[in-house]
Amino acid sequence: MNFTHDVIVIGGGAAGLTAAGGCALFGLEVALIEAREMGGECLNDGCVPSKALIAAAKRAQEARTPLRHGVLLAKPRVDWRGVHAHIHDAIAKIAPHDSQSRFEEMGCEVFRDWAKVTGKHTIRVGKRTLSAPRIVIATGSRPALPPIDGLAAVPYLTNETLFDLTQQPEHLVVVGGGAIGMEMAQAFRRLGSAVTLVEPGPLLARDDADHVAIVRKAMEGEGVRFVAGKASKVEPQGEGIRLHVSGGEAIEGSHLLIATGREANAKGFGLEEIGVEIGPKGIVVDERRRTSLKHIYAIGDCRDGPRLTHVSGYEGSNVALEITLGLPTKVNWSALPWCTYTDPEVAQVGLTEKAARAKHGDAVSVVVERFDDNERAIADGDTLGQLKLVLKGKKVLGASIVGKHAGEMLLPFSQSITGKSSTFALGSAVIAYPTRSEISKAASFAAWEPTVFGEWPKKWAGTLAKLRRRMA
Repeated sequence: MNFTHDVIVIGGGAAGLTAAGGCALFGLEVALIEAREMGGECLNDGCVPSKALIAAAKRAQEARTPLRHGVLLAKPRVDWRGVHAHIHDAIAKIAPHDSQSRFEEMGCEVFRDWAKVTGKHTIRVGKRTLSAPRIVIATGSRPALPPIDGLAAVPYLTNETLFDLTQQPEHLVVVGGGAIGMEMAQAFRRLGSAVTLVEPGPLLARDDADHVAIVRKAMEGEGVRFVAGKASKVEPQGEGIRLHVSGGEAIEGSHLLIATGREANAKGFGLEEIGVEIGPKGIVVDERRRTSLKHIYAIGDCRDGPRLTHVSGYEGSNVALEITLGLPTKVNWSALPWCTYTDPEVAQVGLTEKAARAKHGDAVSVVVERFDDNERAIADGDTLGQLKLVLKGKKVLGASIVGKHAGEMLLPFSQSITGKSSTFALGSAVIAYPTRSEISKAASFAAWEPTVFGEWPKKWAGTLAKLRRRMA
């Protein structure tokens, strides 16, 4: 077959851009197709705008404790137009990294239109038919909408519309206690909105329950109200909404945010017609991210698997290596990190204590180091939180951290889980003083402390001490 390209990538988010850019830099002829904004969900209505909003909220919150460390601050005054401008300025400054021109400079032929798969090797985009021996599907995901009676009849927000608000919500009702729901609930409360969060199950369900409890208590202290129950019905109420929760409570608010997870953008591209298997959670793939048609890959949020921006980049890199160099690249989630950017942050890499005990039983041990024993945290006056190191013998299975900059502290444990470092290396490392990362060294050394100061080392030290006394 006379192909137009070496590889066709559908989707210009984190996964697709990484795959397309990698293949182009190796000299392949790449077609990159994106109908919406370049950069995908993370840049335009996910990671970047949410973290910009969190930064604005943090600045407001700092001033709500007027006297601290002997320094007096004025009461904060929130200018929503300024907050909105800050969010979109952050997007605009990062957008060139993901721009059409940048990927054209790399060598990609970029198409800004919708793609339709018309054959096992062919894609229709606009008036052109493209073909390639390898195709990469990176069509991302969209907000998942829960079955709430009346939802279609009321205005509601998702992460795709939240950051376009030109007026600050008076009372934001959040449905969903995952990362998006928790981050946005705290941010809007700190900016001055009343906030009620509704969740029928555990908050941040995949994280360590002890650490989630610390985050919840902090958010309750700031005024976020949590309601345990399922959102069953919603109806208009004046210019706002009234949300009915199982158990009988009705919550009135000015705005409703649906933050109940995401679902794959997998259907409607013609994949089913050519035999690509699509399951209830997205495109079905193997460990190499190949679909049921092995020359077609699916990466990022559109496939069945973890939905995180850094996962999308990782998969994009793997697929680029496999396509360009023929190197089979299987994914490895043993050291998968994630972080929820509440204050305090709650971060995880590898197995939680609960997951480790379910898998390894009594072979699991846990080391806990608290920030109130960390001298930098004490000096900062911010000692909330702790590190929980999950071990099997001296091997790290996982690390859970809650506290300031928790996400920044995951890297050494990721290296340890994958065998590129060890608890001995971390525990004996020389690190700058005073830093919050000393807690990582302390927890790692604790795994070796019984060995280092055990019976035989003590006997040997005693023998040497007696010999020196005799020889002195």
